[in-house]
Formats: sequence, structure tokens, C-alpha cells
Amino acid sequence: MMKLLVIGGGGREHALTWKLAQSDRVSKIFCTPGNAGTGQLAENIAVAPTELDRLVDLARQQHIDLTVVGPEAPLAIGIVDRFQAEGLRIFGPTAQAARIEADKAYAKQLMREQAVPTAEARIFTEYQAARAYVASRDQAVVIKAAGLAEGKGVIVCDDPADGLLALERVMKDRAFGDAGNTVVVEEKLTGQELSILAFVDGRSLYVLEASQDHKPIGEGDTGPNTGGMGAYTPVPIVTDAVMAQIEREILVPVVDGLTRRDVLYRGVLYAGLMLTMAGPKVLEFNCRFGDPEAQPILMRVRGNLVEVIEHALAGTLDQVELDYDPRPAVCVVMASGGYPGKYEKGKVIEGLDRVAELSDVVAFHAGTARRDRQVVTNGGRVLGVTALGTDLADAQKRAYEAVDMIRFEGAYCRRDIAAKALAGSSPAPSRSA
Repeated sequence: MMKLLVIGGGGREHALTWKLAQSDRVSKIFCTPGNAGTGQLAENIAVAPTELDRLVDLARQQHIDLTVVGPEAPLAIGIVDRFQAEGLRIFGPTAQAARIEADKAYAKQLMREQAVPTAEARIFTEYQAARAYVASRDQAVVIKAAGLAEGKGVIVCDDPADGLLALERVMKDRAFGDAGNTVVVEEKLTGQELSILAFVDGRSLYVLEASQDHKPIGEGDTGPNTGGMGAYTPVPIVTDAVMAQIEREILVPVVDGLTRRDVLYRGVLYAGLMLTMAGPKVLEFNCRFGDPEAQPILMRVRGNLVEVIEHALAGTLDQVELDYDPRPAVCVVMASGGYPGKYEKGKVIEGLDRVAELSDVVAFHAGTARRDRQVVTNGGRVLGVTALGTDLADAQKRAYEAVDMIRFEGAYCRRDIAAKALAGSSPAPSRSA
């Protein structure tokens, strides 16, 4: 029997903990810092994901057999390198490999070297040079802080004049801190977005079924970007041929390119794509499970996630074959009022007990905490209410029925998660992220 440690405290980590706990090989799970949801499945310990010394000590003291890292920040600062140096088993890419997310300029250069289809872009470290370039454009631009910005460092500007304001916000006002020291200015791509997640063992890939995230705060993909307001899987527009093209032209070349740089990538690789008229193009790479994509994907995955992770660590992913629940899954994020801007914490959440009684519905906790005997809000994205359904329309209906059972002051959610797929061939809103 194994003791596991899950690093992180969001919806992705609750979903991972929920799935890992289903393994008959697991005796106990610890979460750091966890949330009110993980606390029902595991022992939460108040250690931040970036407190590497304390995490190493915890793994030793509790005789942890395997650590699974959820968020990008600890990966970027080398938690995997540190654990490996201490002889501790951990799943995730090293700091060098995690640069594919932590440094968008690095990722863009890697894609250029490997001829991976992506948006045309320029990289800038000087504000005046970036300003001059954007001022010379007469088409929509996307301004990206090159560093980690919790999914909020992307600003889509349909008018280049707005691009100038965005540059000032990122590079002068330092809205995203040091993440904006380097900026990537991209063309805006048009099409539908896809999220593709794959387990990687350094050589082989095991690609999971596609999902579609909804980044902007407002319905119809309007307003500022967030960490994600909902997701669904599978995605009807992703045929077997499209998935084969994505693997052949994007995932394999990128892993091969890292290998050419003497970088061993072992963990989960996330490709955020735009399915354009010219085929799939990369918007960004992440070095971990997506959030909220992990919630609906893990609701559908059948099988032992612990064994998949162990195959990835052993370099034997070619032996893995996962089965899926054939029913689609839809995840709707309930957020605090004001998110992704300022919001209040500590609002009492009601109705979770009613949702817990529903079959094939899980309210994955993200920004929650326990206060006395109550569950309260403790973040911008509070819950990821996820449901399986006989078809996509049924999954959407069941997810929103569960959402409507939950109450907290200022609660907000988008009401159009999965609407693009249900609209069939109607034109989808376009953006780049």
C-alpha cells in the first residue's frame, strides 16, 4: 500500500486526489495545502506548494511513496529536481522541462526550431521596442506576459491601440510582476480552442481525449481571461484524423525538440491549441494538468491513475491503455463576484450536501476552506461542478442543475459552457490565449 502526497489546493488537485483515492493501492493521501474538498479524502497540511524545504521534510517524515504535483509554480522553481536529489519519487517535469510553460519566449523559440505550427510572434524585453512594433500593426494582436501569471497574463486586443494599453499595463505598470519582464506579441488566431493533455515518459506519449476550456470571464468568450471558467470533453470537432495530426505535428516534435536540448520531459504536457482553417496551431504549452480540464477528463477516465503515473516514471507508457466512460462530461466553474479582479473571501457556501447526493455529479472544490463546521469561499474560482450525461446536452443540463443547488454571496458562472459544441456548425467566437 502506498502513501501519496498531492501538491496544490485547487480544483485540479481535488480532482487528482479524488481519482488517486480510487486506487486499491493507496492507503493514505496528504494534500498541501489542499482545500475543503480534498479534506474529505485526504489529510490537508498547511504547507505552500513553493515551500520546498518543508515539502521535502514532510515527504520524509510521512514516508511518502509518491508525490504528484498539481500547479506550475513549484515545477518552475524545481520541486522535482529537489525531490529527486533527495531520493524521493515525484511525478512532474524538472525545472528545465517546465520552462515550456514558465517562459513563453522559450516555448516560442522551441516551436520555431521544430517547425511546430503556432501564431506568428515577436519577443520583446524592452518596452519602447515592443511599443513601436505594436504601433506599426494594423491588425489584432495578443499581448502575453512571458512568465507565469496564473492564466491571466494574456490580453487579446482586437484594436492595436488596445495593444499599446496592454503593453503599458504589463511592462510599465507591472500588472503581472516579473512575469511581464519579457513580452510575446502574437497575431490573433481565429477558430475554436482545444486543450490536449498527454502523459510523457521522456520518449513515449499517451494522449488523453480532447477537451475545450472557456478562458474569458463572460459568456460568448467576452471580457478578460481567467484561469478557466469551465470545460467539457470529448470535443466533437476533434476527429481521429485531427488528433493524429496534433500528435504528429505538435506533440512529438516538441518532445523531440526538448530531447535534442538534453531535456528529459517526464510528466503531463498540455497543449493549448486553436483549430484554425489552416489546421491546429499552438497557443501555449503548460507543464501540468489543465484546470478545469482535469475535472471532466478525470471524471471519464476509467482505470488506475497511480499505475499510469508509475508507467510514466518507469519509461513504459507504451504499455498503458486507458478506457473512458463513453458519456460526455461538463464542468462549470462557480467563481467569486469580482473575479478575475478583486473579490472577497469567507462567504458561506450552501447546497453542497444536496449535490453530493446526485449520481455522476461531483462539485470539485477549488477556492474553498473550512471555517468551524462550514465551507467558505477562499479564492477566485470556488468550485468546478462536473457532471456526466447520456450526451453532451444532458451533461450540460445536469451540471447547471447542480450549480443551481449551490449558493454563496456573489456567486458567478458562465451559462454557456459547451454551447459551441451543442451549436454544431455555427461560427464560434474567436480569440487567442
